[in-house]
Order: sequence, then structure tokens, then C-alpha cells
Amino acid sequence: MEKEVPVLELRHVTKTFGKVVANRDVSMSVRKGEILSVLGENGSGKTTLMNMIAGIYYPDEGQIFINGREVSITSPKVAFDNGIGMIHQHFKLVDVFNATENIILGLKGKGRYNLKAAEKKVSEITAKYGFDLDPKKKIYNMSVSEKQTVEIVKVLYRGAEIFILDEPTAVLTPQETEKLFAVLRKMRDDGKTIIIITHKLREVMEISDRVTILRKGEYIDTVNTKDATEKLLTDMMVGQSTDLNIDRPEPKNVCDRLIVKDLNVTSSDGVKKVDGVSFVAKSGEILGIAGIANSGQRELLEAIAGLQKIDSGEIIYVDPKTNEEIDLRDKNVEQIRNLGVRLSFVPEDRLGMGLVGDMNIPYNMMLRSYNKGKSEFLHTSEPKKLAKDVVEQLNVVTPGLDTPVRELSGGNVQKVLVGREIASSPTVMMAAYPARGLDINSSYLIYDLLNKQKKSGAAVIFVGEDLDVLIALCDRILVLCGGKISGVVDGRKADKNEIGLLMTNLPEKEKIESDSGKDVSGNGR
Repeated sequence: MEKEVPVLELRHVTKTFGKVVANRDVSMSVRKGEILSVLGENGSGKTTLMNMIAGIYYPDEGQIFINGREVSITSPKVAFDNGIGMIHQHFKLVDVFNATENIILGLKGKGRYNLKAAEKKVSEITAKYGFDLDPKKKIYNMSVSEKQTVEIVKVLYRGAEIFILDEPTAVLTPQETEKLFAVLRKMRDDGKTIIIITHKLREVMEISDRVTILRKGEYIDTVNTKDATEKLLTDMMVGQSTDLNIDRPEPKNVCDRLIVKDLNVTSSDGVKKVDGVSFVAKSGEILGIAGIANSGQRELLEAIAGLQKIDSGEIIYVDPKTNEEIDLRDKNVEQIRNLGVRLSFVPEDRLGMGLVGDMNIPYNMMLRSYNKGKSEFLHTSEPKKLAKDVVEQLNVVTPGLDTPVRELSGGNVQKVLVGREIASSPTVMMAAYPARGLDINSSYLIYDLLNKQKKSGAAVIFVGEDLDVLIALCDRILVLCGGKISGVVDGRKADKNEIGLLMTNLPEKEKIESDSGKDVSGNGR
């Protein structure tokens, strides 16, 4: 029997950036009409490898074959000419254009400006695969899943047969994820080949036919999904046996630590980002915050941390020693600290807001306390000791303590930031997407650190995008929709689909109160 020719094959591909080897001697193949997941820890070379297939990078060594024919993919255009399209995690769309205008943007040839014909073709594609998309809808009026649909249809419109999706479900609700998976299965059944880069093992098991594992830039193996388990895949990624259980200790000595009442925040462009939000964060528990992208999560945490001006409302901190209520409204970061409030914040923007990229690790450790110096000379012995402790305890991969943090991988930058904030022994710990983009090992390390803060009596506020993690880690989960609280659920009894509906549908406050029998804040005060 003649062996089937792979639709895509890589032979001995190597890619380096200076002294860093991103991919070393990688050989792998992809079959026509399959969904292949690519797994690996941070720095394993997944994205670099896919970028070479998509024409963003060019391999230093090795060969790429399409349907048995060697090709030289020197640009994304050449990749498209060979039937390859990549849907990136960060969309490349023009907000003021509608769906069809974005889909045909950049095309050459006869009829490219015939919008009526283009709209008809877009409608045919969406109907064929089951997409939900209005060809005339403006991008700025679209949800995240609709924007992703435009990107996928754009690639289909150009005739691609091989699709690469980078973290396609990172910001989707469970319902949107199911819709996407249904579409991808239809595309697969139509003979399309789909490669997915993802960190979500449950989704890998649900959607993929086979799984390719990379470790430290090298190809490890490709296995049939039906023969794999989550633990097997994790062990192959890490290279050793790992524990996938997220601990959730029972809250102890619970008391009110941070009280937020009817908080309202408007952005600089006049858009209301936080709308009448009230809740209580308690010591000894983890309060999760769920919501689709741009539902007010960032603005809420920044307002509490003194980084965002608020319109109205109250932010009250309860001192653990005296039970005194301290008003934090309209206080900046330094004023909050001078009041003796031990509040730590791991922001979503790691290098823009959390750390200074050009500074080394000790100097970034010093940022929390530099203004306490009594002279123009900075004492660096303590920050160096702290930096060394963080590097050792959190397994930060760095050439040395003096390396600028911008030269570290995203996962290691996050470890430095989390380590610094935890070292301040906070009584309130706020973390926005602390495991975003991290591999399995690093993510579970972060979850363990948050649990340690909980056990030490801190009130932990955790903003996450992976609902499985939120349900496994958090004691209560507050759901935001359009800047408002749409519900608060018990983490131990929470249902992922219920949270997904709350993320996209905002019930009336009265309805929530009648359904739950308590105040919308769910704090029982």
C-alpha cells in the first residue's frame, strides 16, 4: 500500500536568534484533513516553528515540503501562495472597516473592489462552515469571537488549505469555544488541515486528532489523541512526572479585608469601564474575577491599586491589626503605602506597568522601596538577596541577576513580577492574568504561590481567563459583563457554562437578587 504524502512536512529545521536556539533539528509531518495540536512549555519553540511555516521567520537550516514538494517560504504572501494561513492571537483588523472590507483588504486582481460580489462570497463561506458573521458589521461593534471569525474567513477567502491558529480560545467563553470547535470540525471534514497552538489540555483532548510535543526547541513525539491522557502529555512536555491537581484549601479565619461599594470608573475617552461594582474581598480566600476581554477587569484592579481615577464609590481597607476602616479612594500608590496598607498588584501589562524592561532583576526588586533611601546612594544588597531568592525559588531562567528583564521570556518576566509582589508580605494580593501565556509547570507554580498567600491570611483577588482554573482555584467567582457584576458563584459548585452565560449576558440586578436570595455582591454583608 502506497504511503500517504503529508500535506505539510518539516525536515531537520533549525532556527537560532543569536546564541539562542529556538528550534533544533525539528522533523515533523501533518496530514491532510486533520486537527493537530502543538504543545510545549514556554520557550519550547512552538510559535517560532509555526512562524517559519507562515513565512514570518525563515529557517537557518532544514527543508519544508507542501504535498511532497519542497518550498521556500520567505514571506506570509509566499505562505498564502502555498495555501498556508495563520490566525494570530492578536487580530490584525481595521476597526472602522466592516467584515467584508477587512477580508478583501490587500487583495490584488480583477474585481477586488466589487464589495457586493465579495459580500456574497463571504456569506457563502460562512454558511458552508457554520460561522455566525454579518458581512456588513463594523469591526468596532464586534465581540472577540466575531473578530476571530473575520480572521478565519479572511484566510478561507484567500483559498488556504492549511490553517495555523495561535491560542484560539484564550479569550473565548465556553459557548464561543464550542462554536469555534464545531466550525473547525466542519473545516476538517471538508479536507482542510488545522494546526492549533494551545496550553489548554482539556481542549487538546476534545478537538485534536493528534498532538505534537516540543521540549526545549526539539521535537519529542507525535501521539494520537485517543491514546493520550492529560498527564501523559504534560509529562512529555516537561520531561518528568508532574502533578496536575490545583489545591484549594478551605478558607480559615475569614474576615472582611477590602470593601468596594458602588464603584464607577470612566476611561479617558469617556467610556464607562466599571459600572456600580460592589463586592467584599475576604482574608484567607481567593476571589476570582471572570469576564470576556475588556469587561472592566483591568480598570477595576487599577482603581483599587490607586492607578486609575474613579468617578464615584468607596474603596475601604480593613486593617488586620486594629480593624480600623481606611478609605483608599483617591489615594495614589505611594499614599496607600504610607497608610500602612500592604497591597500588592500584579498588573496585566508586565513590562509596561509592572517592571522596567531595561533594568536588571535587583533594580526591579528595588522599585517597591527605593523612595525609603536616606541618601542619594541606593543600597542594593537587600534587593540582590531578594532577587537571588526569587530566581532560585521560582526557577527563573536567566543568564544572571544583571540581565535586563526585557531579555527574559514572558514566563520568566512574570515570575520576577509575582515574586517581587509576594515578597512584600501583602494583606491584599491582586493578580491580573498571572499565568497568561505560561506553560503548565509555571502556571501551577503561580497557582501554588497564590494559595500560599491565601493560607497566610491575605485576601487574594485573581483575574483569570481559563474558567477551568478559576473553578478549581477560587472560593468565590465574581463575573463581570460590560463593566457590571452579572453574578457571583461559589467556586466549589460553579458550572463552567453558567459562568460563560453570565460573561455574555447581563441580567437585571433585581433578577439576580431574586434568583440568589441575596445582594448582587454575594458578600453576605
